[in-house]
Amino acid sequence: MEIRKLQGKERYDAYLLFNYCFHQRVELNDSDIEKYSSATDEDWGAFDDENHLMARIINNHYDFYFDGKAVKAGGIGGVATLPEYRNTGAVREIFNALIPQAYKNGEVISTLYPFNHEFYRKFGYEVVTFQNEYSLTPAALTNYRKVVSADSPFTIRKWNAGDSVSDFLSVYNQFATAYNFAAVRSEEMMLNKLKYDKPFIDRKFSYLILENGKPVSYVIFTDVRNDPAAILQVNECAWTSRESFYAILGFLGQFSADYGTIKLPLPNGIDLLRFIRTPDAYSIEKRVCQHFMVRVMNARKLLEIIKKPANCDFTMKLTDEMIADNNAAFRVLADRVEVLDAEPAGTTASSTTGSKFDIELNVRALGQLASGCLNINEAALRNDVIINSNEEMLKTVFPEKNIFVSESF
Repeated sequence: MEIRKLQGKERYDAYLLFNYCFHQRVELNDSDIEKYSSATDEDWGAFDDENHLMARIINNHYDFYFDGKAVKAGGIGGVATLPEYRNTGAVREIFNALIPQAYKNGEVISTLYPFNHEFYRKFGYEVVTFQNEYSLTPAALTNYRKVVSADSPFTIRKWNAGDSVSDFLSVYNQFATAYNFAAVRSEEMMLNKLKYDKPFIDRKFSYLILENGKPVSYVIFTDVRNDPAAILQVNECAWTSRESFYAILGFLGQFSADYGTIKLPLPNGIDLLRFIRTPDAYSIEKRVCQHFMVRVMNARKLLEIIKKPANCDFTMKLTDEMIADNNAAFRVLADRVEVLDAEPAGTTASSTTGSKFDIELNVRALGQLASGCLNINEAALRNDVIINSNEEMLKTVFPEKNIFVSESF
């Protein structure tokens, strides 16, 4: 078996492999060969001894916000193996080459949407509970309709193909920096969220909400045909203030004649049931979404990036089965992270337990803690985490955080 980055027509072969394995129904055109052969994605393949493509993985490149700072991130996608090559270890061998290379290329974290959590844990990834999706009727939002009434300062503007995306991007940029995993977006990325092919086939609609003429929030949704009543599936929404979020709820509440159900995904850390004013809260259903995973690629850099108190000082022993530099002990201070060879003198490491380090853990648990989807009390229940001392400091450094996974790959 040979592992290599794909070139030329190999990329088109990977496109065919993807469509086969993901049950896509597409019409192939001669122009597709040139289109996909000239792609520039970081696309990896596994080949058998006769040079037949067995499996492929794409590593998409992003900058994600993490504690308000942009960090280099990978987005693993297109993972597929032809049926005749399954259980040959082809995907494992690609990951064995891809992950160390991504570390060398400067990635701080890597992310993916798993088909199976346990499969990707073998490569250092761990689950992120990244959003809650609420199912409710438009009537549940009746109390917010007055926010967007005719005499309010809010107006609604529908986006149409060919319109500028700059106002949407302005709102997104104000919103995204407060959420881990939100991508730094270009206008092209914003356009990809809004655009549609055939408006009354795709039935995808985007609305900008303005307050006194200034863009303050938006909502993008898809009309899903369903019996006995259609579903309004929110794809994405963003806001810049409490009132502009209420304006989103008020706008959605106006669709009582159009939809039986609204499905509203909100970022982890924003729990609608804790603050919504509604005549029938018991009718609202909540689904926790866990189909996202993170892997720490550069532990030292990540520990440098996350927010820490001015008096931060703790030690950590980390293990990583695939990236040697992450197999290390660290002393984490407010302004720097030191790599340790042994227990440092004068730190808060426990003298009663006989352990050298305040916390000992695997890279999987560190990904959750740094992301803010796992608190220290929960971490203590993992079988790959040992907390020996300095627990109050660890609770301060690793609080739960807001999470918004903005991109699909």
